[in-house]
Amino acid sequence: MPFAQDHAITDVCVLVKDTQRSIDFYVGKLGFTLNRRADGFAEFSGAGLTLACWELDHLSEHTGVANAKAEGPHKVCIAVRVPSPAAVDAAYQELMEKGVPFYSEPADYVWNARGAYFIGPDDELWEIYAWKDGGSAGNY
Repeated sequence: MPFAQDHAITDVCVLVKDTQRSIDFYVGKLGFTLNRRADGFAEFSGAGLTLACWELDHLSEHTGVANAKAEGPHKVCIAVRVPSPAAVDAAYQELMEKGVPFYSEPADYVWNARGAYFIGPDDELWEIYAWKDGGSAGNY
């Protein structure tokens, strides 16, 4: 069986500049629970897969992975599907009240979804979305 069909993605790790800044954002604003903390690393739990943050310089020092920093935002998009368009609006309101920086208010998009987009502390893009009536467009 092909690798991607046999092994589920279990963790998403955002490469960050400052682990404490990420902890403050993910715990304080988004409500994740801190599971594990080590030098240059933090792991969180929430509903779903494991989210982690790893300081890029620390990763590079210990593994040899290049520590080149990309310029500009949006090196990854982390998406959270909620059950309904109304739930997008509710999540937006909750997170706005906690100071999460959204690009704009929730909107309906041509791909038949309602969504809202915000930026994390290391320029990672987050999407909160729900399919509108009829579900996702373009399915095979």
